[in-house]
Amino acid sequence: MNTQPIYLDHQATTPLDERVLQAMLPFLTREYGNPSSPHALGRSAAKAIRSARRQVTDLICAKNELEIVFTSGATEANHLAIVGAALAARPTGGHVVTTAIEHKAVLAACRRLVDHHGYTLTQVGVDAYGRVHPADIAAVLTRHTVLVSVMHANNEIGTLQRLAAIAEITAPRGIRLHTDAAQSAGSGLLDVTELGVDLASLSSHKLHGPKGIGALYIRGGTRVTAQQTGGGQERGLRAGTPNVPAIVGFGAAAHLITTDAVPPPARIRVLRDRLQGLLLASIPGATVNGHPHRRLPGNLSLTLPGIEATDLLDRLPNIAASTGSACSTGSGEPSHVLTSIGLTRYQARATLRLSIGRTTTDTDIDQAADLIIRTAHTLMPATVHAA
Repeated sequence: MNTQPIYLDHQATTPLDERVLQAMLPFLTREYGNPSSPHALGRSAAKAIRSARRQVTDLICAKNELEIVFTSGATEANHLAIVGAALAARPTGGHVVTTAIEHKAVLAACRRLVDHHGYTLTQVGVDAYGRVHPADIAAVLTRHTVLVSVMHANNEIGTLQRLAAIAEITAPRGIRLHTDAAQSAGSGLLDVTELGVDLASLSSHKLHGPKGIGALYIRGGTRVTAQQTGGGQERGLRAGTPNVPAIVGFGAAAHLITTDAVPPPARIRVLRDRLQGLLLASIPGATVNGHPHRRLPGNLSLTLPGIEATDLLDRLPNIAASTGSACSTGSGEPSHVLTSIGLTRYQARATLRLSIGRTTTDTDIDQAADLIIRTAHTLMPATVHAA
């Protein structure tokens, strides 16, 4: 009997694909060489890394495999991109721009520039759909601006940003454009050449690869100051012995996507729309957050009036999902993303994030919808039922 919960938290992490695991296993056992070593085991490891680098290059439609630098994950990639590119362009006293709904890893990297390097920071607001308007970015740029960081797809509401339009503003001014693309790389939506970004942060575990490995795309000619120094690995931009098994796994996960060896995003969107329709039809007052069309295919951020999302999930042990409030431990503060799009703190605390992935089935959707609807009805205030 399967006791696993229905997994609707693919934006938090994805299950490791069995084919990815099989690709990694030799490098966890018999192929244990250090890729910097000159002997046969070392050369084998180095060859595997080169292959994985090409596979990640193909995933994001980069032009050159040397534009990929492996990191421990998207958080490190964000730090290297933001701090490294800003310092390379202007060691002190520059200006950086980001949005109000960025991941905390991006906001923390920006704050580091402010607190430790004398930078100024501008956070641009978004509309009710979570979109930042390119004109608003243009309006805050100064002659001191060296970097703009705008995430490709939001991790809570899934909204996709108009990066190509922003690049048309930043590129002529010589301002570097970075995007946190951890959420979008596995959805067939990320083409760094088409979007015109200079830097893009990636994460393996968001696309059915292993945890603890990510990458930073650095467009050729973009200067970045290394943040982790020591050895000469990753062209001197990221010191430390490479995590060969994880890098191989990242490459394998990317290859499955580019070779159409996994279900297409369109199937995931169909499942998401089915779940959305069932819940909206049966839960009075429920509303969807994020852009109705320009959002990740598997994202469903749902506000349920009068219901604490944490209470709902506590009563749904057979469903693995997230709240939309993303409270910091002990602070009780609601999500900065949800309040930035105009939700009250109470609405933010009543928000559920359901994220569908390629392992989700039709049966999962129907069963999850039934469980959520029945449980929500038990928690609804009487006034909502009456309406």
